[in-house]
Amino acid sequence: QVQLVESGGGLVQAGGSLRLSCTASGAKFSGYALGWFRQAPGKEREFVAAISWSGGSSYYGASAKDRFTISRDNAKNTVYLQMNNVDVGDTAVYTCAGGEHLDNSDYSYDYWGQGTQVTVSS
Repeated sequence: QVQLVESGGGLVQAGGSLRLSCTASGAKFSGYALGWFRQAPGKEREFVAAISWSGGSSYYGASAKDRFTISRDNAKNTVYLQMNNVDVGDTAVYTCAGGEHLDNSDYSYDYWGQGTQVTVSS
C-alpha cells in the first residue's frame, strides 16, 4: 500500500511561483513513477507532469510545459512540482499519484493523494 500526502498549495499572484510537494509512504513506493494531475471546478482532471522512479525521464502536459518542473528525491520519498509564471488558469486542486508506469493517463496510476488547492489571483 502507498500513501501520498501533498503540501505546498495556497494563494499566489499571477506571475509568481509555488512549489508543491508530495511525500509517499509504504513499501510499494519503490520503483513507482509519480505524477501530478489537477482539476479545476467544472472541468475534467488534467495531466500535469510525471517522472520515472529514477528521475531520468519526465513527461509534461501542454499546460505545464516550459513553466513547471517535476523532480523527485527518493531518499525523502518525495516528488516536487515547481510552478513558475503561474496564471489564473492554473487554479485547481493538484493531486499526486503513483503508478508502475510513466504515463499521462490517470488510469495508469494506482495510488492517489487527497490533493492540495492552488489558487492564482490576477
